Amino acid sequence: MRIRTFADRQTMSRAAAHHAAGAIRDAVASKGSARIIAATGASQFDFLDVLTADRSVPWREVEMFHLDEYVGLSIDHPASFRKYLLERLITKTGIPRYHLLDAERDAARAAWRVGALIAERAPDVAFVGIGENGHLAFNDPPADFETEEPYIIVTLDEACRRQQVGEGWFASIADVPSQAISMSIRQILKAREIIAVVPDARKAAAVAACLEGDVTPLAPASILRTHANVTVYLDAESAALLKPETRGGILTSDVA
Repeated sequence: MRIRTFADRQTMSRAAAHHAAGAIRDAVASKGSARIIAATGASQFDFLDVLTADRSVPWREVEMFHLDEYVGLSIDHPASFRKYLLERLITKTGIPRYHLLDAERDAARAAWRVGALIAERAPDVAFVGIGENGHLAFNDPPADFETEEPYIIVTLDEACRRQQVGEGWFASIADVPSQAISMSIRQILKAREIIAVVPDARKAAAVAACLEGDVTPLAPASILRTHANVTVYLDAESAALLKPETRGGILTSDVA
């Protein structure tokens, strides 16, 4: 695992986006196409803004998979991750092949359908975040580290649901769906490369637990440390509780 810590969120997001663009270009150059996994949430706003503006990326050769989605939520709801990805990634870039999780009526069927497609070939790169409770996708603690199913239906814990309210997606915790479809831990780890984008002070405790504590289902994103090709992008606030030797020097430029 490589950890890169930047002085501020904007510089971190630019660096992560440059890395992500290069990973996509490399996959297309070697295979003719790139399979990517896209994360959502407020932590990805700046990263996606920079990435989608990069016209050196061969977006027409990209196939995108959806990381997670609420069960029973309309695509018109402001918190819909389908809506998020359409507006913030797909429409901006013209990605022609994308597989969104429609969990509005039949979540199990949606999980099976997209799961069968992603199982055909390992994704080239996954863009992920880390939740305030340490979750990876919607795999809240204690996460299932064993299932081989590509997508699973999970029950969201209270900390996760509070985070969604805190980010402004829902007015109250009662409005947050209790279940979601999530890409499984083992499916995320099948990506050839993983880029984690994790800004903000509210993530600091989870970052410390996942990067310096035990690898455990109680800190789901700790499993990233077992992958052979992971880079975690932090800002000074999200890295604030890490030991200096873990976080490394604080970078002030997004140029590698």
